[in-house]
Amino acid sequence: MLGFDETAFRTQIASAVALRPQIEQLVDQLLATGIDNVLLVGAGGTYSQMWPYELLARERSALPIRSAIAAELVVTGEATLGERTLAVFTSVTGTTEDVIRAIDFVKAAGATTVAFTGHADSPIASGVDHSLVSEPKTWPFDMQLLLLVGRLLHQRSEFDGYTSLADELVNLPDALVSAAEQAEPVAAAFADAHKDTDYYFLIGGGPLWSFAYLYSMCILEEMQWLRTTRVHSAEFFHGSLELLEEDTSVLIFQGEDRTRPLTDRAEAFSKRISKDVTVFDTRDYALEGFSAENRALIAPIVLDTVMGRVSKHLERVREHSLDLRRYYRVMDY
Repeated sequence: MLGFDETAFRTQIASAVALRPQIEQLVDQLLATGIDNVLLVGAGGTYSQMWPYELLARERSALPIRSAIAAELVVTGEATLGERTLAVFTSVTGTTEDVIRAIDFVKAAGATTVAFTGHADSPIASGVDHSLVSEPKTWPFDMQLLLLVGRLLHQRSEFDGYTSLADELVNLPDALVSAAEQAEPVAAAFADAHKDTDYYFLIGGGPLWSFAYLYSMCILEEMQWLRTTRVHSAEFFHGSLELLEEDTSVLIFQGEDRTRPLTDRAEAFSKRISKDVTVFDTRDYALEGFSAENRALIAPIVLDTVMGRVSKHLERVREHSLDLRRYYRVMDY
């Protein structure tokens, strides 16, 4: 597979899953102390990556759990923020400045802080009350967030399927490598056909709205300098559909949860207008070792792996490095 270090990939995913005992012990400890609300705080991709777990909690729990943009949180504040707030942060490098400022802000209000990162000696790891460290460059953070939010709900008798989910996560490295292998020729063909495409229209719903947002902003815009529109499948019919034309390249991210019909509807309409609609659907992948219910919960992780193959092949055909930046962490802002 192009640009795919299988050994490193397996090690990184396994290192996140291996945090389960630490996460469970920490959650149990925090619940014993008392938690009134949870803030899932991020910036850019790490912000959108929080949304599936806010959604999971909203569907199942009476505990207020919400996502927050790090920089906005510092400016606007949060009425529920206090000594019984749990604030959760993620950062691959452990150096995201907006996140560092948000940690300082919530700690000043008395919140308990937890961070997931790949560097134990980073400012974020050292700045929080509890840091849980995976292998460097481990991405995404969905495994850790699933375990943390899942355990929290489970201990409150709001998520009966947690133990099954946590047990099945040990199958993730094998399942994801198989998905990557299956996606490789699809990704290569897609990139070859879209070498000169300069605009993409992305649709996702439920837990995959977060991934549509992330792939649009963090990959196509940031890493490939391509113009995009991103829209939630439930919001598609309230304005953005007017942008579709016969040659619009539409990317649809489809999962297996109960919001699937929302994306089905957007897909059906898109195919009536555009001749260039590509659907990336977790149903297409075996994901051995995962039950139907848990397949739905790992959908963002699966499509992150699948679209990682697409990203590498876009890099190839466009001769545009995924590491190239003009402004991000290059200029002062």
